[in-house]
Amino acid sequence: MIDGIGIDVVDIERFKTSIQRTPGLLEKLFTENEITKPIQSLAARFAAKEALAKALNAGKGLGWHDAEVINLESGKPAFLFRGEIADLVDGAVVHLSLSHDAGIASAMVIVERN
Repeated sequence: MIDGIGIDVVDIERFKTSIQRTPGLLEKLFTENEITKPIQSLAARFAAKEALAKALNAGKGLGWHDAEVINLESGKPAFLFRGEIADLVDGAVVHLSLSHDAGIASAMVIVERN
């Protein structure tokens, strides 16, 4: 059964400007593994974390590093959960789709529970 759906869209150039303007923002939002990605991938990962919070109906206050976006061997994006978010997910199946094109990055998250 679908328990939650979240979607988020990020303007990549605006995101890049925010990163350049705010020292330490990259380290605040992204894990060591994520931070090595190009800007369009970072924008999509930011959108994924925002979409996840919406799908979980979690509101604010979740740790940015508690949901890391990884790529499976197939290339498919997925979340690696830890901390408070892992407790909220609690065995649910979480589907993630990312896209970036034409200056926009987007993410959609579906949370399924039995």
